[in-house]
Amino acid sequence: MKITTNLQWMEADFIEASKFFENTEDLEISHTHFEEATVVFDTVDVLGKCFEFSKDIGNVEGIEKKRYVKRYAKLALYKALSSVLGQKLIWGAMTGIRPVKYAYSLGKNWREEMAEEMLVDESKLDIVGRIIEEQKGIYELKNDNCDFFVSIPFCPSRCLYCSFLSNEIGKEKQLDGYIDALVKEIENAKPLIKNLRSVYVGGGTPVSLPLHLLEKVLKAIGKVDCEYTVEAGRPDVIERETLQLLQKYGVTRICVNPQTFNDKTLKIIGRKHTAEDIYKKFELAKEFGFSVNMDLIAGLTGESFDDFKYSIDKAVELNPDNITVHTLSLKKGSKLKETTERLAEGEISKMIDYSVYKLINNGYNPYYMYRQKYMAGNLENTGYTKKGKACIYNIDVMEEISDNLACGANAVTKKLILSENRIERYGAPKDIKTYIEKVDKIIEEKNKFFLDNTL
Repeated sequence: MKITTNLQWMEADFIEASKFFENTEDLEISHTHFEEATVVFDTVDVLGKCFEFSKDIGNVEGIEKKRYVKRYAKLALYKALSSVLGQKLIWGAMTGIRPVKYAYSLGKNWREEMAEEMLVDESKLDIVGRIIEEQKGIYELKNDNCDFFVSIPFCPSRCLYCSFLSNEIGKEKQLDGYIDALVKEIENAKPLIKNLRSVYVGGGTPVSLPLHLLEKVLKAIGKVDCEYTVEAGRPDVIERETLQLLQKYGVTRICVNPQTFNDKTLKIIGRKHTAEDIYKKFELAKEFGFSVNMDLIAGLTGESFDDFKYSIDKAVELNPDNITVHTLSLKKGSKLKETTERLAEGEISKMIDYSVYKLINNGYNPYYMYRQKYMAGNLENTGYTKKGKACIYNIDVMEEISDNLACGANAVTKKLILSENRIERYGAPKDIKTYIEKVDKIIEEKNKFFLDNTL
């Protein structure tokens, strides 16, 4: 595929958007953009066919104008490719990762605008509408609201599809040094918090830490009077002693993430547990009274629709508070990405459709959603919840409605400037050794960043 455009800064976006279509490898696409007064004009040439589009974006400047130019240039490309290839995408011209945030930004007429402007299918608009309804009472734009994230980038082993910064815990020589640096950063970050909404300890697999190191982290965070999640994650590292420790420090919610209930698939993706372990560890978690989320993935290597259906049905039988359904994505840095160029849609759309039907008809409602690059079938990841059990952290992060104070390697702190409708970011180093060496500088820079962006 070859794409030329006079908007050079849009070239990568055009390539990304065109990859959602099939059979584009040999296409030559030419795009030209120009403006006259408040109207933007986009011309797209594909296979000798010329398509012209225009839109009056009004008197906007700066970042807002660039956002509109990008939106309508991609819409022009989508319409041209859809016409030439005879293909329609279920999310239309939308490529952003936060469909619900976009809907909020459009105001009360979001459904009509997403349908008519971005050509989003009615089935996806229905999910967006359900999410907005479920978020009522939680969604809140208010200065000084803050979520606290702690990064534990270690796992027992690396799964086939994973791209997270996660190191195999048995091979990590700087584990003690990392925890000491992390504890120091946590203790220095806590005074920055004003109105704490939630705490989320993620990874990686935080509970894969030796208990004495996990306790150091939990002790540094301290007791909090809010939702408190720890990603227990993989059943092979969830033990009674671990859950006792989490309970001791006031954790209210954990994630027990099977990804699939099929033993053959668990082996393929690099998991060191069985489906039977999932059942046992879930019951153990409920014994301690935790609210539990379970993750499942549609499109795992070698799985058919029936395999995925089996996993959804088993998860529903267990009746956790939350179930998150992911669509497999080719993530940069994953082992899967090294061997696969493109994920065929295959039965994945059917899998996602079944998950919507099964979960909604068994008392679960969608409450947050996000999309990623290179997802199979141009689909989405959706979290479902029992009534009143939605995870505040997931809503705040996905809709970007709260500050996010983040500690640890590769952690990104976000500060909302509500009066200017913008977000400032501060990212920590990804590398463990670099993070440990620079932790004092990180603390100093992040404190200044947070305070400088506080009104």
